[in-house]
Amino acid sequence: MNIPSDLKYTQEHEWVKDNGDGTITVGITDFAQGELGDIVFVELEAEGFEFDKDDVFGTVEAVKTVSELFAPVGGEIVEINESLEDDPEIVNNHPYGGGWMVKIKVSDPSELNSLLSAEEYGELID
Repeated sequence: MNIPSDLKYTQEHEWVKDNGDGTITVGITDFAQGELGDIVFVELEAEGFEFDKDDVFGTVEAVKTVSELFAPVGGEIVEINESLEDDPEIVNNHPYGGGWMVKIKVSDPSELNSLLSAEEYGELID
């Protein structure tokens, strides 16, 4: 199981990369994409969408199920991964690279402190 140590994680199986400019990049973990199976559709809220921590900002549809995406922190979507519209299986093949979902302008940076480290996330999925 691939759990990059330079990322933070949520209990809902999302990863978070701090971009160092007040924004974060969010995607689903290798574990999550493996559990979902073949991803056939990703639906994300549009750029400019504002939300609070734990609000739903999109869904991932696999052959067998649909899973909601929960915001790891409050903020505003500043960019969506438009390549997922035509090629959603990128999430299966590259969950930590080309399969990212959204970039979020963080409204309260202290909320990042509640995220899990790679070690803590590894213990969660063991």
